[in-house]
Amino acid sequence: MAFTYPEARRDENKVDDYHGVKISDPYHWLEDPDCEETQMFVAEQNKLTMAFLDQCAVRESFQQRLTELYNYPKYSCPYKRGDRYFYFHNEGLQNQDVLYVQDSLNSPASVFFDPNALSEDGTVALKMGRLSEDCEYFAYGLSSAGSDWVTVRFLKADDLSELPDVLERVKFSCLTWTHDAKGIFYNCYPRQDGKADGTETTTNLNQKLFYHVIGSSQSEDVLVAEFPDNPKWHSSLTVSDDGRYAVLSITEGCEPVNRLWYCDLQQLPNGITGVLPWVKLVDTFEAQFTYITNEDSLFTLRTNLDAPRYRLITIDLTKPERTHWNTLIPQHEKDVLGFVECVNQRHLLVNYVHDVKDILQLYELQTGKLIRDLPLDVGTVTGLSCKKKHHDFFYKFTSFTTPGIIYHCDLSAADPEPTVFRQVEVKGIDTSDYQTTQVFYPSKDGTQIPMFLVHQRGIKKDGSHPVFLYGYGGFEHSIQPHYNTAYLLFIRHLGGILAIANIRGGGEYGQTWHKAGTLGNKQNCFDDFQSAAEYLIQQNFTSASRIAINGASNGGLLVAACVNQRPELFGCAVMEVGVMDMLKFHKFTIGHAWTTDYGCSDDPEQFQWLIKYSPLHNLPQCNGPVFPALLLLTADHDDRVVPLHTLKYVATVQHTVGRNPAQKQPLLVRVDTKSGHGAGKPTAKAILEDTHIFSFIAHTLGLQWRD
Repeated sequence: MAFTYPEARRDENKVDDYHGVKISDPYHWLEDPDCEETQMFVAEQNKLTMAFLDQCAVRESFQQRLTELYNYPKYSCPYKRGDRYFYFHNEGLQNQDVLYVQDSLNSPASVFFDPNALSEDGTVALKMGRLSEDCEYFAYGLSSAGSDWVTVRFLKADDLSELPDVLERVKFSCLTWTHDAKGIFYNCYPRQDGKADGTETTTNLNQKLFYHVIGSSQSEDVLVAEFPDNPKWHSSLTVSDDGRYAVLSITEGCEPVNRLWYCDLQQLPNGITGVLPWVKLVDTFEAQFTYITNEDSLFTLRTNLDAPRYRLITIDLTKPERTHWNTLIPQHEKDVLGFVECVNQRHLLVNYVHDVKDILQLYELQTGKLIRDLPLDVGTVTGLSCKKKHHDFFYKFTSFTTPGIIYHCDLSAADPEPTVFRQVEVKGIDTSDYQTTQVFYPSKDGTQIPMFLVHQRGIKKDGSHPVFLYGYGGFEHSIQPHYNTAYLLFIRHLGGILAIANIRGGGEYGQTWHKAGTLGNKQNCFDDFQSAAEYLIQQNFTSASRIAINGASNGGLLVAACVNQRPELFGCAVMEVGVMDMLKFHKFTIGHAWTTDYGCSDDPEQFQWLIKYSPLHNLPQCNGPVFPALLLLTADHDDRVVPLHTLKYVATVQHTVGRNPAQKQPLLVRVDTKSGHGAGKPTAKAILEDTHIFSFIAHTLGLQWRD
């Protein structure tokens, strides 16, 4: 069918000059979310899209079944504060998870904090929550409508009474108590002209670190660190396990490098009264250093210094010169050292990622000696709860077919063995029906790329199966096995195959893998993803017209770039909150932090990288190739990847590809309201969004619902 798209005004006079290259920007007016013309454009697009989604044949069945299967209990690992245990729980369809408390692991639990009581539609979310060391106070940060902006409030933990303290303009913040519970460290931005509700596009600069004393006004908070000469710097503060040191990590972008400063809080006779006397242990951006624990002045740190797959080192603050630094656990020959936590005073819980699957081990803190492996199936550790002073710990395991198994291990026992503390069963899902395999396929340059395939057992390689191919490939973020109810419905009721391609740019094999997909190497990500589709076709799993590709944020960029480059390779493409204008992304909200992965058009060489693949600037003209069905998703309160990326892209693709008489597949956009980049999205909205995505895929690929 042919589609009539809303007319969007083109300003042909808007031309930008990039190092002598003239680039037109006819839809620049869509960068203003408040202008009436933008709002009318959004309303007309939504009207067209919702009419299409409403008549998708499988929509009603998918939403009903997804709601049924989503309705299973969800739990986090319990964590101990004071003498009590806390954990998050969702009965199944509650919009937000609820924080519960119990006196012991065997005693009844009661509600401690319920975000669902804060808004009828569930769009107020608990973004961060921290109990003080002695469990006297609870600091909690709320965000509205999916925005990254947070307002922090406080409760007394014993009687749940509200304190008058309120912290505003908090964003990308730590929330760290001093061990005496007198106050808390947090980050915020200075006030600026205009609104700050998540719908603005203004740049986030000059973040500062403050210390708030309980019982005081935010206006009295103590500025403890600022960087006026470096407005793009961000900081995050950790208080050491013994409460003595404030450890400050400073970053400039998203690259895994930081400066590491510290302050000995015991050397402040009058307490925290001003900018702290920071000691600059590491004062360059050459590598990443993450505090793990300390024994007096001996610090244990995780680092990628001379170790792209990471290692553990120790530094004695009394002898800080690099010649005195020691390796505690060396870099593994292949596996990536993931998270590390200290437990039971003298042990380390160490995670390794082996071919995108998690390993969990116990080491001696003092010697770095391996004690034992902890039992773990093929999948991912998605939760870990422990403290150095506690002798027990919890960890949560998930996979593509396992929603969550929480294990408990008490190291004070004579023969400490992890036991299943809580296991969730989902009624209506028989995991034995599904098969998960990992394959390795060659990319364009011959690099072997891992990919997970999940499908029903015993499928035939006859080229008939629809495929949902997902990728990300950026910011050292690894896509490991994870549970997603909608994925299982696609497999079970639409006869599909789930394919997760672990392309370069992520952290699956450490820094080398990450850097192979950044800056001037970004095309490797697109080649890897396109090669995944080619592999699935060559192996006779599917055909090009049966492949739906999906990605979000940096993954939205991935999908859009691949559609531009190889439109004939896919039958459907779903791009969520994607970065589409690679020449201007650094000008909006926190976009400047991404230049470490992408580069920046202000630089002549980097402009040449970006202009080659920027989705907005590489769309074909009217008589070019036909496109697969496109569904773009964004949200009005996304202040991470602002909606203008998606709006400018869809206006352009409808104007060019949409006017091609041969283009029969839809080119649509869904702009959600009271939603953001994804974090904190209420369950009801998440179910509806997945319903729309998979109904669109089923309709455009011609899939039938199977009972």
